[in-house]
Amino acid sequence: MTAEERESFLAGTHIGVLSVAGSDGAAPMAVPIWYSYEPGGELKFATSPGSRKMDLVRAAGRVTFTVQQEAMPYKYVTVEGPVVGDEPTSLEEYRGWSIRYLGPEAGERFFTSAEDFIRSMHTVRVRPERWRTYDFGKEFTA
Repeated sequence: MTAEERESFLAGTHIGVLSVAGSDGAAPMAVPIWYSYEPGGELKFATSPGSRKMDLVRAAGRVTFTVQQEAMPYKYVTVEGPVVGDEPTSLEEYRGWSIRYLGPEAGERFFTSAEDFIRSMHTVRVRPERWRTYDFGKEFTA
């Protein structure tokens, strides 16, 4: 993929897979998660500040993040980079994520039902440094 294609793909609506190094010799953690990205910007995702996921992210200081297209033509984008921020999650930003992933009605219902929990979450910001991509459609024709 070109730089423009990979950034556009990452900015699309996909469930991401966050991967972060394990601690004390434990296997790396890999978990599906909602996220946001705008071309040229930082990757963002939110999680509970007391979770194992957040503990590992803070300890490692960097993450790997993958999104994929599960239908033909298969493609994926993986970014690796340092964590550059960790702050309380903006309710409006998370409301936007809820609508992005669940649609207007279900997104609003979910956001309203989870608002108290969302207030306790933190948003992690990652600066993409290393990219890996693959577009099956460019390699083969169906």
